[in-house]
This record gives sequence, C-alpha cells and structure tokens, in this order.
Amino acid sequence: MKRYKIYFTKQAKKDIEALSPKLKAKLKDVLLEVVCVDPFCGKKLLGELKGNYSYRLDLKNRIVYSVKNKEKVIYIKRAKTHYGD
Repeated sequence: MKRYKIYFTKQAKKDIEALSPKLKAKLKDVLLEVVCVDPFCGKKLLGELKGNYSYRLDLKNRIVYSVKNKEKVIYIKRAKTHYGD
C-alpha cells in the first residue's frame, strides 16, 4: 500500500513554528504513523471547512488537512488551536 505524501501550506508552516517542541514531536508522529497511513481517520469537518479533516494533537490544538486520494497527497492547512487563543 502506497503511503501518502504530505505538503504544508504557508499558514500551516507558520502555525507549526509556534508550537512547543513537545507538540512538534507529537505532530510528526501523528503525521507519519497515523494520518499518512489512514488519512480518513480524522474528523470530517462541516460548514466553511467542509471537505477537510481534523485531527487533535491535544485538548486545545489540532491539525486541519485535506486529502487528494487519487494523487495520494495530504495538504496540512492549519496546526494550532481553534479556540481563538
């Protein structure tokens, strides 16, 4: 089974820079061991984020991503809190 490639938007890169070292390590593990293997494991989002998925890093932070199944590509769009902090 072919693994998915991961690409990051500029905003996601900026979000990741602001994460703690512990959360950066967890993000790396989640992407390589969970999302890359089964990209549809995240929660399907609704509303203005429809077509995207969300996966929690901790109680406060999550990643938001989309999947191009034919191309085997995952686009990480955000990697931070969604509570306005």
